[in-house]
This record gives sequence, C-alpha cells and structure tokens, in this order.
Amino acid sequence: MFIDSVQIKVASGKGGDGMVHMHREKYRPRGGPDGGDGGRGGDVIFEVVPTLNTLSHFHQKENFFAAAGKNGGPSNRSGRSAEDLIVRVPPGTAIYDDDKAELIGDLVSPGQRLVVAKGGRGGRGNQHFATSRNQMPLTAEKGEPGEEFNLRLELKLIADVGLVGLPNAGKSSILAATTNSRPKVADYPFTTLEPNLGVVQLGLDDSFVMADIPGLIEGASLGVGLGFDFLRHIQRTRLLIHVLDGLSENVMEDYRTINAELELFDDLLGKRPQFVVLNKMDLPDVAAEFETLQEQFKSIGVELLPVSAVSQLNLKDLMWKVYRKLGELPAEEKAEEMPVYRAEIDPNSFEIEKTEDGYMVSGARIEKAAAMTYFDQPGSVRRFQRLMAGLGVEKALREAGIQEGDSVIIGDWELEWRD
Repeated sequence: MFIDSVQIKVASGKGGDGMVHMHREKYRPRGGPDGGDGGRGGDVIFEVVPTLNTLSHFHQKENFFAAAGKNGGPSNRSGRSAEDLIVRVPPGTAIYDDDKAELIGDLVSPGQRLVVAKGGRGGRGNQHFATSRNQMPLTAEKGEPGEEFNLRLELKLIADVGLVGLPNAGKSSILAATTNSRPKVADYPFTTLEPNLGVVQLGLDDSFVMADIPGLIEGASLGVGLGFDFLRHIQRTRLLIHVLDGLSENVMEDYRTINAELELFDDLLGKRPQFVVLNKMDLPDVAAEFETLQEQFKSIGVELLPVSAVSQLNLKDLMWKVYRKLGELPAEEKAEEMPVYRAEIDPNSFEIEKTEDGYMVSGARIEKAAAMTYFDQPGSVRRFQRLMAGLGVEKALREAGIQEGDSVIIGDWELEWRD
C-alpha cells in the first residue's frame, strides 16, 4: 500500500529521578549524601532509510514513545540512560509540527538524522546539594519531563523527471515503455492512483529516475480530483515531461490547464523546464493533425515532440534529450527560502490566570521546575520556593490578590498557598 501522508504522536523519554540517600557504613554514622543522578531519557530520532519508499509502515502504529531514564541509586550510582528511539522514514520525508503547522525538517539523504523530541535530563541526586552549611541535604531533583509532539509526515518522491498531464494521456504507458516499472495501464481516466518510479537506463552509466504522477485536472492545485495529494511529488523533480493526449478535442487547452495548475500550486513548478510531447502518434488521426498542432505550439515558443508509447516512436530519442538536459541543470534546484522571524520566548517568562480552581501559573521554566521537584521533601520545596521568588512568581501572585489557602496550579501540580 502506498501511503504518502500520516499523522503520528512522538514523545521523548523522561529523565530518571535523582535520589536522596545518606552513605551508611560501619563506624561512619554520618557518611554524607550519596544519592545518584537519574539517567537521561531517550530521544526520538528520525532516520532516512533508502530502501523505504512509502509511509505505509506508519499505518498500524501511530505512537512513538522513547523510554525513560532509570532512577539514581545509593553510593552515587547514576541511573542508566535510555536508548534513543529510531524512527525509519523514506528519502523525501518532510516532518511538520501538526499543531503549529510548521516545518521541522526535510529528510532527503540516506542516513540523514533529525532529533524531533529530546529526552529529559536526569534529575540530580542529593550529593549535588551539599554545602558547608548543610552537609546532609534532603534535596534531590526528579527527572526532566520529555517532549511531546503531534507530527504530520509528508512524503515527496525524489525523482529527476516527472511525467505530468491530464488523465489518460499515456504517462504510465511511457513510463512502462522506457523503464523497468510496470504501472497499471488502462483506457480510462485515473488508472494511476499512486505515483510510480522507474529508472531510465540509457547506457552503463547513463540513467535517471522518472516518476509517473497520477493525472491532474483543472482545480488540482485546490485539491480537486487527486489534487495536491500528488502535486507535491513533483516538487523535487528537476525537469518535467508534459504528456498531451493526441485524441483530445483541444490539445492546446489541455496544455494550458496543466501548466496553470502547476503554477498555482508552486511558482517554481511553473518555471521548471519541460519537454512537451504529443502521445498516440501511432494512430492515423493523431498523426494527421500533428503538423497543425506543431505550428500552434511553435507560435507560443514551445517545441512539440511526436511520440507513441505503443509503438515506442521517438521515445529513445526523447529520453536521451532529457538525459542531456539534466546534465545541463544544477544537481539540485532549491527554492529561495525567505527568512522566518519568530519571537524568542524567554524561558523565565510566565503568565498567571485566575480560574475557578485557583491561580494557574504557566511558563517554561516554572513548569519544568515543578515537574522536577519532590514536594514531599522539605529541602526540595524550599528550593522551589526560592526559584518562585527569583522568577517573580511569588510577587506576581500577591499582586494578583492571592489569599491564604488558595490553590496554585503549575503544570500537573496543585499547591496550597501559605504566607
């Protein structure tokens, strides 16, 4: 099954908790703190595997969660860090943050990796909190929470050449006649319901990859018909073969319709080099009209090439022309990227919202600190209180009118305010 778009959820592993522990040894009743650190949580990493060509393996699995790090132990033993979770994807996979509709990464090269969710660091054990004034600290950290994201993966096939045209123009027949690919071929529209790839082998070292894209119709750039589900597959191609049906009632109109849809979907597609071919030249009626059509296209500066997928007329010559043209083009054409300006979020910033349940405090650093605090350990609680004061949360809550006994909600924790 060919699947080129999926939605999944990923979560990196939580860091292991640090430990509160005092060294115990015969004749050493006050051996000092020796609570170990927690291990690092596993990352979620996407890796390009060249043997994959579809996202179908995501069809039965939608959640990818890395393991948590192990907790620290006594005698300064650190918890084991979790293994990273490797998610395999085919070349040409674009990864989007589905909630923000932002591109995270574009994976093209075999072996290329992208960390999409970083594992939480392990919490520190009480060995780190000893001071000259407090040599027996009952303070440690819980592991840092992992990251969670809803992702959308889109596969854009990687081919040198794309075959485009209206349904039933003969694109699949040309692909089958010139490559080892065997797409479904029949005499009705939308025979091809998924893209097909084939290798055109002209000589021992002379070859290129060609993709047959399902037929486009007017409105495809807006999703009509098979629409942009397949238009994106030709975005990576360097050259197009525009296949026209010689039996069409208006060949010129067909040509303009497809080019308009390409340009509406992506400005660069409209400017991509094209070889325009009239297919079905093996039919007498088509051959009789060719010279007239050739003059019409010549008048708009387009060379119309006669081919037949059935008799293979001029197909080899066409493939050599395409190969030589590819040699003249840059190895990779990239769209000019406009700079994206995003406001930098201060991790120390926070917001306070008064709700029916209490005062809700939200902010990256304060929420992370709450998640990493042992609220059943007085030393850890005092440390958290100092952080609240240092960030200005305590002052802001007083200014918001908080009273004795009111609830303060920070992340998953609900705390009681006491003066």
